[in-house]
Amino acid sequence: MRRRSGELTGSGHERPDPAPDPPPAAGEEGREAGTGRGESDVEEPRGGTMASLAREWVGIQQFPVATQTKLLEILSKLKDEKVNTLTILVMGKGGVGKSSTVNSILGERVANVSAFQSESIRPIMCSRTRAGFTLNVIDTPGIVEGGYVNEQALDFIKRFLLDKTIDVLLYVDRLDSYRVDNLDRQVVKAITDFLGRGIWERGVVVLTHAQLSPPDGLNYDDYLAKRSEALLKYVRLGAGIKKKEFKDKAIPVTLVENSGRCNTNEEGEKILPNGTTWIPNLVQTITDVTINGGKSITVDQKLIDGPNPNNRGKFFIPLILAFQFFVIGRMQGAIKKDVESESKPLWELRDLGLANRKF
Repeated sequence: MRRRSGELTGSGHERPDPAPDPPPAAGEEGREAGTGRGESDVEEPRGGTMASLAREWVGIQQFPVATQTKLLEILSKLKDEKVNTLTILVMGKGGVGKSSTVNSILGERVANVSAFQSESIRPIMCSRTRAGFTLNVIDTPGIVEGGYVNEQALDFIKRFLLDKTIDVLLYVDRLDSYRVDNLDRQVVKAITDFLGRGIWERGVVVLTHAQLSPPDGLNYDDYLAKRSEALLKYVRLGAGIKKKEFKDKAIPVTLVENSGRCNTNEEGEKILPNGTTWIPNLVQTITDVTINGGKSITVDQKLIDGPNPNNRGKFFIPLILAFQFFVIGRMQGAIKKDVESESKPLWELRDLGLANRKF
């Protein structure tokens, strides 16, 4: 008898589907996921409202059986924690592999990716269900243009996220970028100003293009440690998080290689140069953050509008009035008392008709 997709085993865990024929060969990262995107695949703005569309997660069948098994075990942990819906927000600069990562997570070509086309300025949300669990992944445009934060792109993202709850933020950059500068700090600050510092308690740093040979004779893990440390420093500065607080709640870093040149193990799973099977590792990191991180962030109108500039400084008004009453008032009283007790010169006493009097 043919087993239905999503059937559970006797232990309560879902049995993986046998992997079908492999999908068409992928090209380089940034191109491998194709450019097709069906209207039923994603949620986009329609007449000022959002149409929430969730489809069966058939893309999971594209993974090797070993990867399927790991993913289903990880997702079962979320269900054990009463987590039946997970929404992942993917953000970062343009050209770092955000859309390719979305496609890799879902095992489907849902986000437009092309090495020769500029990014769309519209975010999209792809929703997939599996055995009662719903996974929402939100792909966003790069928020940098001309060396500065693109406020228009950020505004599109804000409006799209209205009334949505963000469970995990994937902040995407490239492992093969050798410089970190003030622009990285500006990007992190823009995200923090919008979603609040608490979003980083639900954050994961994702480094793409992880199939590389490190420069300067460094081994892979040493290079990863240096690159991660440099980027995390600017994340901390941009988010305005104190060193001790940042150390106590370290943001995890995970690696991704979306291209078709990614090595595989004997079971057909994509592996990194250090032997990590990166797709299950990424999903496991997301799960750990979901279970152990801070509160999810619900995007409401107040969060989008930001702090009211008219309220800025109102907290200090009572303090200023108290300072005027107690400090300046006392200073004025002391000055007046000194003036009254000061000895007057003879010429002033003469003019007052008091020069001949004895004091």
